Amino acid sequence: MGGRRRINSGASVRAAAEAVNLKAHSPVDGWLQRLGFALLPSRCLLCGEAGIRARDLCAGCRADFGLNEPSCACCGLPLPQAAAWCGRCLKRRPAFAATWAPLRYAPPLAGLLTRFKFGGDLAAGRVIADVALECWNAAPPARPDVLLPVPLHVDRLRERGYNQALELARTIARGTGIPLLPDTLQRPHPTPPQSGLGALARRRNLRRAFAVRAGTVLPAHVAVIDDVMTTGATAQECALALRRAGVRRVDVWAIARASTRQK
Repeated sequence: MGGRRRINSGASVRAAAEAVNLKAHSPVDGWLQRLGFALLPSRCLLCGEAGIRARDLCAGCRADFGLNEPSCACCGLPLPQAAAWCGRCLKRRPAFAATWAPLRYAPPLAGLLTRFKFGGDLAAGRVIADVALECWNAAPPARPDVLLPVPLHVDRLRERGYNQALELARTIARGTGIPLLPDTLQRPHPTPPQSGLGALARRRNLRRAFAVRAGTVLPAHVAVIDDVMTTGATAQECALALRRAGVRRVDVWAIARASTRQK
């Protein structure tokens, strides 16, 4: 990493000013963001060096984000060598059709994702969303009719203050022009946190955890957006709920994919 020093940056202060209320966005947001960068030049959140392209990330740290190649076209699992699908998906096909997860869940990206998801670091969230859109523009996956963020239960949403998947989905929807349906996929029942659980425990924990809003008519092809795909349990349960609601094809879009083979 060229001797770069990982630090917290004053960019978090600017991000907090730009996104005071993550639950409500207006056309003014873009103007405020441009003004913020004009007043406070971008600084890399990871090493403190000058950012590039009005982003709080330097070229060197951006290069440290590992591409998720090769990977399973179905579940996005990183593979040691090129193959269409991994053995698990060949043995038992998931309810979703394909996964777009352009980056691997590893440092330094993993640290930024943790800061955004659990630390309320709005600057990290903006950087992650911008990088995701950059990856999408470089190699766009099959285009769905709508985007659906993975929902949080109301208790978790109240505790965290925002849904990280929705914030990422907003940037991707604006950048791609794909309509976003923020409240269609719901999480009516609270579940214990997934972190620290193996794949089997994750599947049991999330069984029937998601539902589609009553009376909603969905198009044939949708994509579910999340920040990280670990074992695929969340993606599977979201896809099952959507398939029960009549959706023909469900894709999963995640910023990063973990290299997990937990059982």
